[in-house]
Amino acid sequence: MYRFLLSRQWVILTLVALLVMPTMYRLGFWQLHRHDRKDATNQLIHRNMAAKAVPVESLTGPARTVPSADTYRTVLLQGHYDTAHELVARQRTAADGSSIGYHVITPLVLADGKAVLVNRGWIAAGNDLTTFPKVPEAPTGEVTLTGRLRPDETTAETGIRNRAGLPARQISLINSTLVTNQVPETLVGGYVELATTSPKPTGKQPELIAEPADISSALNMGYAIQWWLFTAMVPVGWVILVRRERRERLAAKATTEGRALEPDPATAGVASP
Repeated sequence: MYRFLLSRQWVILTLVALLVMPTMYRLGFWQLHRHDRKDATNQLIHRNMAAKAVPVESLTGPARTVPSADTYRTVLLQGHYDTAHELVARQRTAADGSSIGYHVITPLVLADGKAVLVNRGWIAAGNDLTTFPKVPEAPTGEVTLTGRLRPDETTAETGIRNRAGLPARQISLINSTLVTNQVPETLVGGYVELATTSPKPTGKQPELIAEPADISSALNMGYAIQWWLFTAMVPVGWVILVRRERRERLAAKATTEGRALEPDPATAGVASP
């Protein structure tokens, strides 16, 4: 009664089951690896932000890429702002997600003459997007800052497209290489998200960028378990379908044999000569 497994329909069904099982099994591990990467990123960020502040020059320099291991590392900067070459990064969301505005990017000139792009925070966009917005003034004179070191933004990492033809001193990506022609000083790689300033500035200042929240990885673990459950359900489902097919065929066979054994009503009760 299992000869039906050799039919075209069942051969195709069995082959499909054998193909999807390893695929779903690998998808489960793919989600597990994403879960592990996110957890590792969260641990790296916590560790770097809790570490003692180090001079920014010790972690980056001109034409250098900030390695992922140093992302969000707390750094110390001393110098003065070059407000004449201040920039704003467009299409940036407020901390509460309620509105779109700008990030204020001001070069901080270090003692050796090199400069670091400092993200001083968020401001509202205003009504005229074609002109440089009114930006709260940066502190004057020598300042000491602490902040979080970030790598140069790229389209691949952020999803932000680098648009050409923007109004003067407006940029899409905070990228030291892309803005090097707009700043006279030699820029070091990456940029810094401002955390603290000394002496404290007077007057209104841009809204500081919030510390990064943990990247949720719970869904990835849930998806991994789901894929593995689907993998286990395939052979179980296959066995259930086989047994149901067998029962139906046995029932059909029994019905056919029973009809064959029933007497013909036309000849029922007629005695043999």
